Amino acid sequence: MTNTDKQKIQEILSRGVEDVFVRDHLEKALFCGKVLRIKFGIDPTGPKIHLGRAIPLRKLRALQDLGHQVILIIGDFTARIGDPSDKTEKRPVLTKKQVRDNMKNYKKSLAKIIDIKKAKIVYNSRWLSRLPFEKVIELADSFSVKQMENRRNFKERLERGDEVSLREFLYPLMQGYDSVVVGDYLEIGGFDQLFNLKAGRTIQKHYNMLEQDILTTAMLPGTDGRKMSTSWGNVINITDAPDDMFGKVMSIKDDLMMEYFLLCTGVSLGEMELIKKELSGGKNPRDIKMRLAHEIVSLYHGAKKADSARNSFVSVFQKRDVPEEVVVITAKNGDATAALVESKIVASKSELRRLVSAGAVTHLEAKNKVTDIDYLNKHNGTYKIGSRRFVRIVNG
Repeated sequence: MTNTDKQKIQEILSRGVEDVFVRDHLEKALFCGKVLRIKFGIDPTGPKIHLGRAIPLRKLRALQDLGHQVILIIGDFTARIGDPSDKTEKRPVLTKKQVRDNMKNYKKSLAKIIDIKKAKIVYNSRWLSRLPFEKVIELADSFSVKQMENRRNFKERLERGDEVSLREFLYPLMQGYDSVVVGDYLEIGGFDQLFNLKAGRTIQKHYNMLEQDILTTAMLPGTDGRKMSTSWGNVINITDAPDDMFGKVMSIKDDLMMEYFLLCTGVSLGEMELIKKELSGGKNPRDIKMRLAHEIVSLYHGAKKADSARNSFVSVFQKRDVPEEVVVITAKNGDATAALVESKIVASKSELRRLVSAGAVTHLEAKNKVTDIDYLNKHNGTYKIGSRRFVRIVNG
């Protein structure tokens, strides 16, 4: 038997939730005490899991705590196809090696949220890599070209004259077939996954199976206000160092704070109302954001490291007249100098070299002047560049 606490179930079904399909059916199942099989698929398209991806994972953990069975599907096969959900352009095809490299620390990252010992973890290459072409044709017959063309992001791309590959059409078929193999009762995903999740129902129906219920969670804005996405580098990863995580949260715009409290913390809804009143009553947004950053860092690193990150932030930012909303730059492959140019913090590497030579670049945490441009590639942290440019460099 599972925990059927009404308040806990209602919060699972409402907090940060965009849609539940079919809600009445799912509510009855949760309240009857039966153990449900709950599926969640995650493609290792990158080596890290960010706060946006953590939202449905935290929902899974809440259901685990009630006693339900979580099935984590690591999409080592579907990652190679490339999920087109909410993408404005075609995803590149990943090699097997790239997928393997991305998976290296996945279990460790997932264990920060999910009780790994109680979860069932499977890899969809086990069945998708052996799927005969005859079966693919059969699955493809469940969908029309018109359905695919009307998918929002496909429609937008086609209207712009951009290419949409047949490979991308195959993705929802593969994800839907996952649901047939694992035989789940409920599938959870971000709202951008709705088309793929409903494909699972369509394909289950084709096989005369019980059609899964669906719960979709809200999408989290990234540090720049757009949807959080590894492709855009506007992410806060759950494995980021405490100081980096704290600093990234402090860099978000003030009007996103309550959304982050709702989607990324365990702060109660009642307490969130009090925080809103404090904001409307004139409390400094910086102090509220410090609370938010501490809550998030505590979730993934513990209270002591969150305390240390807060103290470090205060030391660097508040005691040195550094602006609180510092631009966060993600250094892909450790190349901070290229990231600074791409983000237009500096016009070119030549300009950056001139600034370094002039002693105009300072690493604030280390309290020293940068004398070698390569230093930026080796040391994360907050930098003052010139007289008025402040930037926080983190590894991608």
